[in-house]
Amino acid sequence: MQKQITRILMLFVVLFSFTSCSLVEGIFKAGMGVGIFIVVAIIAIIIFIISKMFGSK
Repeated sequence: MQKQITRILMLFVVLFSFTSCSLVEGIFKAGMGVGIFIVVAIIAIIIFIISKMFGSK
């Protein structure tokens, strides 16, 4: 019983040490980085396709 109480107490300490704002901020930063990478990759693919279509004359 004492181990279970200790584990629950540790869980609450960890949960309260991470504020929700910093957690959401981290998620949005990661999402923004992935989004920028996907947009750059799509633009590069479009440029590659256009250069293959018009450059092979």
